[in-house]
This record gives sequence, structure tokens and C-alpha cells, in this order.
Amino acid sequence: MNHDDPQRRSHDWALLFLRISASLLLLAVHGLPKLLDLQAELGRIEDPLGLGQGITLGLALFAEVACPLLIALGLFTRLACLPILAVLAVSLTLVHPEWSLADGQFAWLLTIIFVTLLIGGAGRFALGHNLRWQ
Repeated sequence: MNHDDPQRRSHDWALLFLRISASLLLLAVHGLPKLLDLQAELGRIEDPLGLGQGITLGLALFAEVACPLLIALGLFTRLACLPILAVLAVSLTLVHPEWSLADGQFAWLLTIIFVTLLIGGAGRFALGHNLRWQ
């Protein structure tokens, strides 16, 4: 499939929309609230892996702020999905194991979206699309 193929172009537009909308959603709902109220977050963040609240918050901020920004730009997209998926897996299995499917639907939808980006990559409309390993 060449780059001028209409089907290829529609896939690239779909990946662009998915990257940007999912990243903005994760940033708005989880990343920025944590970033803007660090002290309060340090007091309330769960530490299911026993790493300490500071390290746990740092890892969460990386996954919920830095990684969505990379994904939105189309840089290291597949790699940037991994920390997000790790945080989602910890949240669903260790922090909130009591959640029903309905209770955890936002986390499950984010998981579906970021696994899709992990599989599909950034598409052609990405800053890193010419990089061989993208």
C-alpha cells in the first residue's frame, strides 16, 4: 500500500485522531490533576508495589504526562504505550481488584486504546514516522 492510497490515508488520519484524543483524555483526567497538585497526590497515591509514594507518583506522572505527550506527537509511540499499560494493569489488578467491569470501564477503554496504538503505531502523521524503528 503506498502513501497516496486513500485507505492508507484514512488509517493514518484514524491513528492521528486516536493518538491525540486518547493522549489528551489521559492527560486531562489523570496526568494534569496529579501534576498540578503534587503534595496532595503524594498523600493519597496508593503504593501497591511498595516502591514508596514518591517513586510511585513519579512513575505515574511519567506514564500519565510524559508518555501521552510523546504519543500525541508521534514520537516513540509504541514504546510510550508500555508505561501507560503497566499503570493500567497495576490499577486494575492491584489497586482496584474489587472493580466490576462497569466500575473499571474507563481503565479498560484506555487499555483497549493504548493496546491498539501499541499494535498500530503512530501512522504517517507523526513526528517520528520516518524513523526506522517507529
